[in-house]
Parts: sequence; structure tokens; C-alpha cells
Amino acid sequence: MTALALLAVPVAAQDLRLVALGDSLTQGYGLPAEEGFVPVLQAWLRGRGHDVEVINAGVSGDTTAGGLARMDWTLADGPDAMIVALGGNDLLRGIDPAASRANLSGILAAADGAGVPVLLAGLPAPGNYGPDFKRDFEAMYADLAEQWGAIHYPDFLGPIGEKAAAGLSLSDLMQEDRIHPNAEGVRQIVAAIGPEVERLLARTTAPEG
Repeated sequence: MTALALLAVPVAAQDLRLVALGDSLTQGYGLPAEEGFVPVLQAWLRGRGHDVEVINAGVSGDTTAGGLARMDWTLADGPDAMIVALGGNDLLRGIDPAASRANLSGILAAADGAGVPVLLAGLPAPGNYGPDFKRDFEAMYADLAEQWGAIHYPDFLGPIGEKAAAGLSLSDLMQEDRIHPNAEGVRQIVAAIGPEVERLLARTTAPEG
């Protein structure tokens, strides 16, 4: 084969690598491996024609500080895009939203420095810590997404929160601990966030093999 002919052979594209950095909600706590957020999202995206591998960087119990501490190795394999879904455990521990904001800013700064586009998924804060805490916690996601050019997704648990706000039972969407989604809850979460993840993938360029 001539050199010219070799140049004409198309190079196979590799799957895009999408890292999901988060806590137990990302990790798939309490569910069979195939029913967790990451594999269900990957199947949803592939079903819509996206050549993508979704990598599970969820650690149960992790806070925004833990996510920041893991950024070096999370970026080491050269992901093409990243979902950041952290803050739930900060809420459970009543961590000062200023500290959570600083940690998330560090995460977004590291991703920006590596040229990795981000979808930042937030969570609503309960009112039991007071109105100032609720305001500051919820505002940090929108503020940081604007600052760092990330896609802002206000509520990772959106479909569950919408049902709760309507005063409906969540027994069909939640595990018995009332904290983590069951398999149906995960499917609804993925269906809701999926279009925004597609927007994120549109910001990437498929790597050459």
C-alpha cells in the first residue's frame, strides 16, 4: 500500500470519555451495578447515538472537599467532559456554603485548566439550616457555573423533588432510606438530565484513535 493510500484510510474515533464526579448518588449506592446512575446514563446516551463511555468517579459519603482532593487523578486519564454532582453530603453535615463554594470553584478551575467542559449539577437545600444557608447554598451552583462557563443543572434529583413538592408519595422512586433513588428513580433522573448531558457532549471534540 502506498503512503498516499495509507493517508486515505480513515482513523477510527474512540468513544468520548465522560467522567461523573460525585458521591453516593453518582456511585449507585444500594443498587445493582447495572442500575446505578452511570451505567443507566451511558445506556441512555448510547441509545441516542452517542459514542461515549461514562466513567464512575462517585464515592459514597464524599463532600465537595473530597471531590476537590480527587481532581488530579480524575483528570489524569484525560476525560473529554465531566459531570460534577457534589454537595449532598455537605448539606447533611451542615458545612458552611462558603467552604462548599470554594471547593466547587477549585474543581471547576482544575477542569477549566485542563480544557474539560463541565455540567455542574446542584441540589436544593432544606430550610432547617435557616434561610441564609439555603440562599447561599443554592446560589453557589448558578454563580459558579456562570463564572466558569459550565452548564448549570439546578437539581440532580429533579424528578424526585418535583414529585415531593407536589405532595406525592416517593415510595416508587426512593430506596427505603428515603435518601437514595431506586432503579426507577435513577431512570427518571437520567431521562431528565440526559438532554443537558447531550449539550455537554456537544462542547467536546471526539479524540482521534
